[in-house]
Amino acid sequence: MRPEVRKVLVVDDEAGMRRMLRLVLEGADYQVAEAASGSEALTQLQADRFDLILSDIRMPDLDGLGLLQQIRQQGIDGTVIMMSAYGSIDTAVECLKNGAYDYISKPFKPDEVILTLRKAEERLRLQRENRMLRQHLSKQASSHQIIYRSKVMERLLTLVARVAETSSPVLITGETGTGKELVARTLHRQSARGSKAFVAVNCGAIAPTLVESELFGHARGAFTGAVQQKPGLFEEADGGTLFLDEIGELPLELQPKLLRALQEGEVRRIGETRSRKVDVRVLAATAKDLNQAVADRDFRDDLFFRLAVVEIHIPPLRERREDIPLLAEHFAAGIAIREGRPTSVLAPEVADVLAARFWPGNVRELANFMERTMIFCRGEVLDIESLPGELRRRERDPEQDYSLKEAALRLEKEYIRKALAATDGNRTQAAKLLEISLRKLLYKIKEYGID
Repeated sequence: MRPEVRKVLVVDDEAGMRRMLRLVLEGADYQVAEAASGSEALTQLQADRFDLILSDIRMPDLDGLGLLQQIRQQGIDGTVIMMSAYGSIDTAVECLKNGAYDYISKPFKPDEVILTLRKAEERLRLQRENRMLRQHLSKQASSHQIIYRSKVMERLLTLVARVAETSSPVLITGETGTGKELVARTLHRQSARGSKAFVAVNCGAIAPTLVESELFGHARGAFTGAVQQKPGLFEEADGGTLFLDEIGELPLELQPKLLRALQEGEVRRIGETRSRKVDVRVLAATAKDLNQAVADRDFRDDLFFRLAVVEIHIPPLRERREDIPLLAEHFAAGIAIREGRPTSVLAPEVADVLAARFWPGNVRELANFMERTMIFCRGEVLDIESLPGELRRRERDPEQDYSLKEAALRLEKEYIRKALAATDGNRTQAAKLLEISLRKLLYKIKEYGID
């Protein structure tokens, strides 16, 4: 269906040209108005709104270039298409530099005019969709900064809003890359503590020997290298929220001290004999199965029950595919703003391809994908040809796919992720674990978009 763009203003000092264009355009279902000069056109544009302005360049009084300048200076809406005789191509180019969308050389065929207007209409449609997208993203960002369209995420955020009103600990679960910290920040922002500190720490990213000091602090001289006293993250978050990401990686010997901090609301720095009262809400997150960790005695059951007063599970992208195109548009818009480029709208076929992919890395992988994809896209529409070569194929859901080739690719990608996790991101060591060269590993990391 053609976009609802119908009103065209034809500006030309030749009456015969205006009549011919009126017949052609009305035959194509456009609403047409005429102006015999630039000044007359300007008067009509100030009184009425036109989607398209088809103007000759060479006219007495106010010529096409002057009209174009007035349109831009006065902020008049409308896409301008210039008409030029063969001898005035340089002037036409000057008009394009000053904001005209396109120009048509005289003499021209009726089909050429219609085709140019159709292209302009498509551009207008994309611009309007882009504005609507920005408004939608802005509205979502102002409320909770989580981009979604699916019912499952709507229900999740309803739960988040309810839980935010309490001070109880919350355990946020979900696969890697689903946005657990984003949900934690939303919980904090919507709570009574929203104006206070939000302190986040990844328990798996700190050396086991330093975790206690990071969380609870230390006194001066408490251990070698402790040249001055240091408050822990619990104290930094006093009055606010402490987010413990990857809580399943917390060393077993420190879990009783965390449990005491949760139950008693107090912490003791390493090397001190007195405890300090803290008012902290603790949110924890994990991609691990903590129930299994409890069964394996890798995680204390009393700490698990204390952390999981409320459990919020974030579904993977494959369970909310309708969110994928919206998220992709959001990432594309953010990248475009960051790079100072026009935002690219996703073509329908690209949205279909993205929604059909499996995304084992979930939202984080999608964000990485869009980052690379935007490198190849320079137009207003992100189409199939804009996608990186190795990502143009459709990726099928493994639960419905029996391709050995696809399964091998997924397994290879997962093993690379595991090797990188096992070596704390050390690519040289990961390559040794995988028994491949470092060069090949780096190539695979780039190919699969592994963060």
